[in-house]
Amino acid sequence: MSDAATGRGAKVNRPLSPHLQIYSPLINMVMSILHRITGTALYFGTLLLAAWLVAAASGPDAFHAVSGYFDTWPGWIILFGYTWALIHHALGGIRHFIWDFGVGYDLATIDILSWGTIVASILLTGAVWFVVISRLGGV
Repeated sequence: MSDAATGRGAKVNRPLSPHLQIYSPLINMVMSILHRITGTALYFGTLLLAAWLVAAASGPDAFHAVSGYFDTWPGWIILFGYTWALIHHALGGIRHFIWDFGVGYDLATIDILSWGTIVASILLTGAVWFVVISRLGGV
């Protein structure tokens, strides 16, 4: 069998696989990546929530030790980030739920839902923390 028949030795012009250097990042691509990142962040945040609950069940000393960590600036930042990740991931899930019905696949609706998820997650996180801080009498 010759090289031409087996395809060996012949130069085949094939297109390059698409990658991020070819595509400009669209909002729905960014949202897909953020959805995965927030899902991963929720695993770690839930471990912290579980630690807080275990400390609460263990007694006042353990509870105050864990709560004392969360009542620091790094703790507040972690709690704020966990709140945003939870809300953002939930809104992304609602977006995917809408798509499960076969609705909203046109580009305009995809963009609206994607930008709406970002804006709503920021506003809702701000609202939650406004209520938290106002109930606590400030940071």
